[in-house]
Amino acid sequence: MSSVRNVYLRCGHAETLPPLEVKCGSTQCKFSPNHPPNCVPPACRQTCNQYRGFPEQYNPNIDGICPDCTRKMGSGRRY
Repeated sequence: MSSVRNVYLRCGHAETLPPLEVKCGSTQCKFSPNHPPNCVPPACRQTCNQYRGFPEQYNPNIDGICPDCTRKMGSGRRY
């Protein structure tokens, strides 16, 4: 899982997006879509990742204004 929180530099607001699951491409991870179907316990437990890692967090700084401020500006408010 990944957590993304966009930070908008022009208005100073931040927006947290819903959690996003990023699939890994490894054949050595039992959660990967590339994990071979014939890789099963007990061998799988010895050769492949069995647990998901901690969620990664991304906080991109966006040179713009947030969606809420954009809507407010569109309704006639000035910033």
